[in-house]
Amino acid sequence: MHEEIIMAGFGGQGVMSMGQLLAYAGMLEGKEVSWLPSYGPEMRGGTANCSVIVSDEPVASPIVTDATAVIIMNKPSLGKFQDTVIPGGAIFINSSLVDDKCSREDIDIYYIPANDVADEIGNNKVANMVMLGAYIKKTGIVSTDSVIESLKKVLGPSKAHLIPVNEEALKRGAEFV
Repeated sequence: MHEEIIMAGFGGQGVMSMGQLLAYAGMLEGKEVSWLPSYGPEMRGGTANCSVIVSDEPVASPIVTDATAVIIMNKPSLGKFQDTVIPGGAIFINSSLVDDKCSREDIDIYYIPANDVADEIGNNKVANMVMLGAYIKKTGIVSTDSVIESLKKVLGPSKAHLIPVNEEALKRGAEFV
């Protein structure tokens, strides 16, 4: 197993958190991982993306040029990253914010209304977890339990009350695959 993922969106959408959680969950499962963030100059609202590699073999470089999957949180990221997916790969598009369709016919395409689902759950900040839930369901790259365990460590005891809403978001995202 060797997955190379690009996650992209605006700053503040949880793109970096999503990547860190995936990498950390892979570590918890004894896999080889890398996480490489890339920020625009703005703190919030600017562009943000990260590359994550999860593999059974050592990772030689954290740079992803031929992605097995791309998770798109906003419209500009679709144009920038849809062509990086290898034939047979997958793209996950936040259809709440991206009304364009992916022009590729050689990959699996999933349109997930992540922001709408997050609003239904009652916390608009978990749209990233909805997308991550869909990706994990499709690939089986890590278990949902490992992501939840990662969340517990990342959030710490003071934010433990956020675990159930994140768990619900992962579950709801998986339902779209």
